[in-house]
Amino acid sequence: MSELASALPLSRAEFEQALRDKGRYYHIHHPYHVAMYEGRASRRQIQGWVANRYYYQVNIPVKDAAILANCRDRDVRREWVQRIHDHDGAAGGEGGIEAWVRLGEAVGLSAEEIRSQEHVLPGVRFAVDAYVQFARTASWQEAACSSLTELFAPRIHQSRLDSWPRHYPWIGEDGYHYFRNRMGEARRDVEHGLRITLDHFTTREAQRRALDILQFKLDILWTMLDAMSMAYELERPPYHTVTDEGVWHRGLQQ
Repeated sequence: MSELASALPLSRAEFEQALRDKGRYYHIHHPYHVAMYEGRASRRQIQGWVANRYYYQVNIPVKDAAILANCRDRDVRREWVQRIHDHDGAAGGEGGIEAWVRLGEAVGLSAEEIRSQEHVLPGVRFAVDAYVQFARTASWQEAACSSLTELFAPRIHQSRLDSWPRHYPWIGEDGYHYFRNRMGEARRDVEHGLRITLDHFTTREAQRRALDILQFKLDILWTMLDAMSMAYELERPPYHTVTDEGVWHRGLQQ
């Protein structure tokens, strides 16, 4: 291919396919997640995953609020704000965060234990904080693009609904509410986020940037599981060579 041809933008269909092809790096393929849906994860590994993933869940509406704060397009804001309602819940109603707390209770953790974030590993905290910081400082279109790991989310939710009840009968049925809700919500969110990305990133350079942004988000999700693998699978949590206590920081006020 000539230099000129390589500089031409991908067609809309080609660009969408390039974004979807990033699914090969989605964290559904991480060994920790594979062990969970194959029934090889221990109770502690599942509890650790739920407790750490809670930190990601509570930061999703924070990330979305940052996108809204940077967005001057009223129509986009009207549609994007639904994501915050999905997770925070409407007044008097339950959102995704509370549904996640119920998942925590279903796997044997207390609601107080989950909400305290006492089990959140520093590697998970750093990864999630990097994601929120990106949403705050990037353009709203770039931050919207980073949410496109939702392209692959319905598959991961379905894998949990299909395999967990069979492999882990000790998990209460009430815990699956979050995954069932997100099956529809994620598909709706994908349509909006994908439309923004395809409309905005129209040069070859911009398309490369979008693909790199999506890889950044995939890196975050993979890194979170790396931290959990060290702590709950390899039994090497932070500071394991000097103490068996969880001495890492619990979050700093800024």
